Amino acid sequence: MASVKQVQITFDCAEPERVARFWCEVLGYVVPPPPEGFATWDDFDRSLPPERQGAAFVAMDPTGVGPRLYFQRVPEGKVVKNRVHLDVRAGTGLVGGERLAALEAECARLVALGAVRVRLLLADGNEESCICMQDVEGNEFCLD
Repeated sequence: MASVKQVQITFDCAEPERVARFWCEVLGYVVPPPPEGFATWDDFDRSLPPERQGAAFVAMDPTGVGPRLYFQRVPEGKVVKNRVHLDVRAGTGLVGGERLAALEAECARLVALGAVRVRLLLADGNEESCICMQDVEGNEFCLD
């Protein structure tokens, strides 16, 4: 039996391109080249039937190491807390005040991109500090 080596993370959202571009900025991801025969993604999008235009967008790790992110338009809005969320590892290897400073600096950068700071969870002896946040459509994630 073969084992899975890669995953794609899919986001349901109202505005796929907007959310994808936010996550590109957060993670240093890029938008892949448009399909062959199209100069831009806008050109490709215009070739689709009206109901499919703007329905999906992709962000990918330029190094090929991180998972591909797929953003798909859905008709319903976000109603409840995510059951799965991303932890953005901004403080790896840091502890105490140094960790908090790194998390706060990254939080300020992401708020400027449209993220919302929800709350700071301070270290409790078992877990290090992290900051709970929301992306541009309210999807929860943590700065860890």
